[in-house]
Amino acid sequence: MPANTVSSLESRSFDEPDEKRRPDKSEVDVLSVSGYTLGRFRFQPGWRWSDCIKPVVKTDSCQNNHVGICTSGTLTVELSDGSRATIKAGHSYSIPPGHDAWVEGDEPWVGYEFLSAAEYAKEA
Repeated sequence: MPANTVSSLESRSFDEPDEKRRPDKSEVDVLSVSGYTLGRFRFQPGWRWSDCIKPVVKTDSCQNNHVGICTSGTLTVELSDGSRATIKAGHSYSIPPGHDAWVEGDEPWVGYEFLSAAEYAKEA
């Protein structure tokens, strides 16, 4: 596996992202740091991929690969084969394409993504 390298010092804030995407009950902030695209995903209580993002991307299930870390809230992910995982604050996660997901409880879910941010929740 090739090593990732960084050749310059850079610091960016998600409070000033390069791009903001705002589907229903969703805040997706995207920025680039030294050529890497990162995302902060905020999903409100009641958020469900199939209700909030599917109408934007027009696929039957989420087709993104996800790698990230959750900083707050609880998200349940269900793969097309029926297997499930729950992602909570402090959890790192990887999610393959072909899934639905929803926020559990009354606390917003916040995750920082290192894979998928460039394309997630973009209009088809």
